[in-house]
Amino acid sequence: MESPVLFSEFNLRGLRLDNRIIVSPMGQHSAEDGFVNDWHLAHLGQLAVSGAAVVITEAVAVEPRGRISPGCLGIWSDDHIEGYRRIIDFAARHGNSRMGIQLGHSGRKGSVSQSWYGQKSLADDEGGWEIFNASAIAYPGRKTPTAISKDQMAEVVQQFADAARRADRAGFDLIEIHAAHGYLIHSFLTPLLNRREDEYGGSLENRMRFGLEVFSAVREAFPDHKPVGVRVSATDWIEGGWTLEETIAFADALKQRGCDFICASTGGVAPEQDIPVGPFYQVPFAEAIRRETGITTMAVGLITEPQDAETVLREGKADLVAIGRAMLYNPRWAWHAAEKLGGKVYYPKQYDRAHPSMRRNNAFIVYRERD
Repeated sequence: MESPVLFSEFNLRGLRLDNRIIVSPMGQHSAEDGFVNDWHLAHLGQLAVSGAAVVITEAVAVEPRGRISPGCLGIWSDDHIEGYRRIIDFAARHGNSRMGIQLGHSGRKGSVSQSWYGQKSLADDEGGWEIFNASAIAYPGRKTPTAISKDQMAEVVQQFADAARRADRAGFDLIEIHAAHGYLIHSFLTPLLNRREDEYGGSLENRMRFGLEVFSAVREAFPDHKPVGVRVSATDWIEGGWTLEETIAFADALKQRGCDFICASTGGVAPEQDIPVGPFYQVPFAEAIRRETGITTMAVGLITEPQDAETVLREGKADLVAIGRAMLYNPRWAWHAAEKLGGKVYYPKQYDRAHPSMRRNNAFIVYRERD
């Protein structure tokens, strides 16, 4: 049987990945003042022993006003570092996944309640905070953001850089910058939210400027041997919005500045988006970005079956596959995929007797220490 591509090794800059499975960032909204707690240890810990090559945290805010909800994680203070270090130490001791952090700023979509409370806009007396956007355009049904000033933009760029340094001190192997889903960086990219008349608005070159400044600051602050990538919304799915062609130009500009990968998501800018949701619906965007720029891409979005993930990779449509909700539903997804496809995958020693091969007296458990 031909070896599955899904379980082949891959190199991102100086980081060796055991396979092509990435655990996608998934918001938990369970922090207080940005601090990691036992929920995050249990959540990320179980994923770190799942056999996936990389586990990426939910979006971690670079400043308090960059949170989506009061429950978002943060890394705006040195005090946050120790909590992340505890999780990374657990992953290094018991798992084999590399640990990544997604750095983000919510922009106009911040200061809302947790998803299970309806993501309702929070007033000041409810614990809400001032929100920013490229221009003063509100998300429908929520409060109006302030158009961010150039001085504030410079502060945010510095906050991203500082967050990258803290991420390295915590021990993270990889950074993904969140430039998708209508959050602050995306609000500069899309003409639907950017009505600025200065050098950060208007032309595509101008609208990309802030995102490229953030990336360059993070890349400079994070060790050279560790990868930095960017999650994008490859299209807004709205007439007159951000397009795939513009995404390709942005990805190419990022690649020239040392970007190691693009995770190609879509949408998130406004409720009127018309998304044809279905299996593989975002894969063509990863494929186009990879084809046109040569940058490493992650495909994400309703890739739920092992054979589907294998097909995406084998047909050259992406280099890596990010699994989100399917991994939440089944944290042993990678183990089951290896069993179906005939691949080898990491198992913690404590669980090795659960592997079906043990019943056939033909174990192929992989015990590999982290470098």
